[in-house]
Amino acid sequence: MKTVYLDTETTGVSADDEIVEITIIDDDGEPLINTLVKPRYHTSWPDAQRVHGIAPIDLRHAPTQSQISDDIRKAVKGKRVVIYNAPYDSKYLPELEDAGEVRCAMREFADWNKSKWINLTNATKIVGYEWEGAHRALADTKALRAVWHFLQKT
Repeated sequence: MKTVYLDTETTGVSADDEIVEITIIDDDGEPLINTLVKPRYHTSWPDAQRVHGIAPIDLRHAPTQSQISDDIRKAVKGKRVVIYNAPYDSKYLPELEDAGEVRCAMREFADWNKSKWINLTNATKIVGYEWEGAHRALADTKALRAVWHFLQKT
């Protein structure tokens, strides 16, 4: 089964928040989807914006999630979708029902590390992956891919 890696940035962390950026990369690190996403209901998200830097004005020309839903489904259809904290991202993505399977790298890393769940930044330090651009979806998916590859070798 082919593997893809997915990350989102959102307007917040509650169930009624929305995606503002999504990236899906293949196992070679090539983007299949890498786009900002215009929320339908939220017009501002100051707390989340401080984390990821995505402002409402940045999304004025972005597609909505419903406009790219078919593209998301095509990118994940029949594939192993690896997500760091899969339960979180999955709640915003009904498109994952088309995936072959969804795996949570955060939980699997914690099992390997015999630790509590740790954030992606700390996991990358442990595996020796250096990166910039944390809290943007493309950088995060590449970091996630590095952590997953590390786990598959151990």
